[in-house]
Amino acid sequence: MRTAVADEAARDGVRVWTVPNALSFLRLLGVPLFLWLVLGPQADGWALAVLAASGVTDYLDGYLARRLHQTSRLGEVLDPVADRLYILAVVIGLALRSVVPWWFAVVLPLRDLLLWGLVPLLRTRGYSALPVHFLGKAATFNLLYAFPLLLLGDGTSAAATLAKVFGWAFAGWGIGLYWWAGILYAYQVYKLLKTTERRAAVHG
Repeated sequence: MRTAVADEAARDGVRVWTVPNALSFLRLLGVPLFLWLVLGPQADGWALAVLAASGVTDYLDGYLARRLHQTSRLGEVLDPVADRLYILAVVIGLALRSVVPWWFAVVLPLRDLLLWGLVPLLRTRGYSALPVHFLGKAATFNLLYAFPLLLLGDGTSAAATLAKVFGWAFAGWGIGLYWWAGILYAYQVYKLLKTTERRAAVHG
């Protein structure tokens, strides 16, 4: 059985191999690299470089997709998937290093787990996903600023303390916006179920 991403790729045809999609694939490759750097040699400087590269490519893939007219359904799928995998990898890595408490590593993936549970409901109305809400992007922006600051705050110097303070400030906003966006998404699903007729299941 083909995966959902493979199905999207087939429908996009020649738009699979675009510059924005290549950047998204590179971002995905950075996820295991970040975990290895943080948990293996604990090369925090290189880990921060991977996070910075992820942030830059996150901006560039959207910008280039619009600038070069290379938007694709596959790109719309890859971008949020890469964001969520980075968030999952970073919170697990930081929790295993005791940089952040375990509740922090649970509360973010829990929101995504609950939303994934809504996907079968969306499919009954002929949708695989809803458009990414700007609050979700704002939440990701705050979290991607928080993570490197929290990693830099893993120390006892004055600079580390300052980084930790700002890191938790960004993290607090990020968690709040992340869950707020999730609640709005769930409400959108609820309205869609109320106003759209169920579609017959497609087999094959």
